[in-house]
Amino acid sequence: MLTTKRPTFRHSRGPDRRRRRLLGSLSAAVAVLVALSLNAPPSLAGTTPAEAGGTGPVTVLTAGGWSGRIDWRACPERPDDPGTRCGTLRLPVDWARPGGETFPLALARRTATDPAARIGVLVFNPGGPGLSGVDVALTADSQLGPDVLRRFDVIGFDPRGTVRSAPVRCSSALLAQQPSLTPGNAAEFERLRTYNRQLRDDCRAQSGPLFDHLDSVSVARDTDAIRAALGERQLSFYQWSYGTLIGQAYAELFPDRVRALVMDSVMDHSQGVREYFRSGAASNEALFHEFVAWCERTPGCALHGRDVPALFDRLMRRADAGTLVDPATGAKLTWFDLGFATVINFFDATWADLATMLLALERGEAAPLASLRVPVDTDEDLTEYALPAFCQDWSLPVDGFADWNRYLDLSRAVAPHLRASPLAVRFGAICLGWTATNPQHQLRVRTSAPLLVLNGRYDPATPYDGAQRVVRQLGSRGHLVTYEGSGHASYPRTECTRRQVERYLITRTTPPIGASCPAAPV
Repeated sequence: MLTTKRPTFRHSRGPDRRRRRLLGSLSAAVAVLVALSLNAPPSLAGTTPAEAGGTGPVTVLTAGGWSGRIDWRACPERPDDPGTRCGTLRLPVDWARPGGETFPLALARRTATDPAARIGVLVFNPGGPGLSGVDVALTADSQLGPDVLRRFDVIGFDPRGTVRSAPVRCSSALLAQQPSLTPGNAAEFERLRTYNRQLRDDCRAQSGPLFDHLDSVSVARDTDAIRAALGERQLSFYQWSYGTLIGQAYAELFPDRVRALVMDSVMDHSQGVREYFRSGAASNEALFHEFVAWCERTPGCALHGRDVPALFDRLMRRADAGTLVDPATGAKLTWFDLGFATVINFFDATWADLATMLLALERGEAAPLASLRVPVDTDEDLTEYALPAFCQDWSLPVDGFADWNRYLDLSRAVAPHLRASPLAVRFGAICLGWTATNPQHQLRVRTSAPLLVLNGRYDPATPYDGAQRVVRQLGSRGHLVTYEGSGHASYPRTECTRRQVERYLITRTTPPIGASCPAAPV
């Protein structure tokens, strides 16, 4: 069973830390990037029983508008730290009706260590969807460099519908019944689409009106309410992965209120469903060949000297034949299971672990396999579930089983070994039948501030070609730094990537065209 560790960016400058375990473990990678984190957050002081983990509807609503005041208090996790405070800000469920029902948004602040050098507020969002910005603020000293901590108040918040901010919850029993995400025929496809509708209706009933307002535009408006409550004229941002959608939406809505914006591992919110499948598959296939090249040149690789692509293809054929089995559970592994267990090692370039896993599967031995199944809280009637936010931000229409197969064929044409991006397939499957409230579009950012995009050339979740498209959409304000290595989240990986981000945040100095940072040793 997967645990749900939250990511930690260890900020160490010693050469012995160049190979950074950004996600800590396979389960952490799942939590961050496949958005399977069903985090059971510690309750904030003063929350109601429903907010703290009751089994009733979790959205705590009041009528009559919102005050715009943050109720600051000591953080339960750090009660003796005067420099860190936690708070709650009541905000409208629906920003089109600001005088209507409200929900509690949880946030935390770590004040600048040198008030005389303070520049302003830095908002840090780790993405997911479903990861906790509060946790980031509480551990800011291990997330950000000392010069950044010296000059900025770090603000982190749990986006609406997640963790401490009225989390969406759904029936545990229904979540446990999820059908295959790779339907094999038209009947299975329709079964999946019907299940999605049933789950959507259940989550809405359990979670209340907030369920229909989880999109990144709503979160961007929440962010500006935080700015106003803090009395700040502008904000600086470090946004990572799914959090970059919030940064993009904020820059579109409030261009004059952006001082600086770093988008690390950026999502391209302009691509249609065809490009979504194609780009993800091509990026993962490129990463597979990076792994193969590493194994060829590294004697310590468990598959050194072997024809790794041929071995992998044999495992895929065994999966197709129903003869590839997880020895630990006895469960048959599909091509999709094998692909996901492989791709999860791409998040932090854990090549040695991947080689060991593939060798164990070849031999029929126990291997650590990450699963795409939703972790369900079997001890409770309801389980926290953050994925609906994705389906409100992404329109991925698929018109029947034949259309679904066309997208898989397109993926396989550019990824003959992996066959597809498991992340793209998963999100495409869970969003079948949804209508997005914040669908994809070309960025329309009119800010005068320079904007920094940082992306790895070999990224399993946010493909490099997507970062290039985002920068083109930003026009003269967009500046790209390429991390020439593998993995997801580039800022903490090397001295070069840290320097580029921190210099920009503090001085707003942008890199020259074509700027890049060498890959960290694997």
